[in-house]
Amino acid sequence: MYHPSFNIGIEEEYQIIDPDSRELLGYVTQSMVNEQMVVRERSPDADLAQRFSEAVIQVGTPVCADIKEAREQLVRMRASVLALVHASGAKVLGAGTHPFSHWENRSTILPGYRALIDDAQMIARRLLCFGLRVHIGVEDRELAVDVMNTMRYVLPHILCLANSSPFWVGRNTGLKSYRNVLLDALPRTGIPGYFSSYQEYRSYIDTLIRTNSIPDASQVRYDIMPHYRFPTLVIRICDMLPNVHDVLAVTALIQASVAWMVDLRQRNLQFRLYERLLIAENKWRAVRYGLDNKLLDLGVEQAIPTVDLIRELLERVAPYTRKLNSADELAYVETIITRGASADQQLQVWKAHSQDAKAVVDFLVTETEKIE
Repeated sequence: MYHPSFNIGIEEEYQIIDPDSRELLGYVTQSMVNEQMVVRERSPDADLAQRFSEAVIQVGTPVCADIKEAREQLVRMRASVLALVHASGAKVLGAGTHPFSHWENRSTILPGYRALIDDAQMIARRLLCFGLRVHIGVEDRELAVDVMNTMRYVLPHILCLANSSPFWVGRNTGLKSYRNVLLDALPRTGIPGYFSSYQEYRSYIDTLIRTNSIPDASQVRYDIMPHYRFPTLVIRICDMLPNVHDVLAVTALIQASVAWMVDLRQRNLQFRLYERLLIAENKWRAVRYGLDNKLLDLGVEQAIPTVDLIRELLERVAPYTRKLNSADELAYVETIITRGASADQQLQVWKAHSQDAKAVVDFLVTETEKIE
């Protein structure tokens, strides 16, 4: 019987912050595709481009055998980013959006996004948002598509733990993940539809390429999908998170959920497939309320407190943590539930400091710099 590796890759997007104005100066992106971090400046008036003229740091592949190795890689990667940016006199921030910087001030187009902007125009130009992408090794493509179909159901649960974008251009949006609102306005994003096989999925991608809808497979950005290049499932629904422990907890939950879905499939106990529109309803609840409200338990067709459903998910995946060596990281999910997700923390700081968005920036910088 085939057994996936369940190895882990983590990609993060960091914000570079002016320590005085707290404005967004630029970005640091890390990708498994080119195995490097690339810094790009934002302000045409700043000298950030000069300061980072040689700021391409080789970090090696972030593919890790288990969550313990992922912790080491993540800490090392963040330490490299912090050292680079601090040497320039700037700060590093991790969050899904900047609390007050405006998208219209962005001057630099990040590598790989020019085709997106040519396609989506204004929708893409306002994408001043930052994500956390988690890769889980599922080398068999047919199995990967099967797991994608079933994993869709738990994506809203995961997003409730991984939302960190309640603010947009200085306003409290009333949402916990405004980043997902920005992304879902793009074509070929959000919760994917059902695919009966990898051949059907590839046929869909090939049709888009053949009809010049997209230049290549990298332009498809669903919340979960087989990666176009690597033998992984990539989960893209999570906001960038400031706290390294939150990142590891969410990653461990994603990995264990994939292992659960694979185990069900291999025992011919297929997880029930639900209509994409119903899963999208849960995603909206996750975007709007986060941990504070209810999600739909589609099995019993009732709205259940979100924290109860997340704890139920934790119970379901707990048997797989021994093999995955992830019990400690998964246990931290309870801390997030009790404390609140990053979006909840940001709102608490904002209210405690008389709605001062700069105080939120300072909090996020402090959280991001805690790498031990």
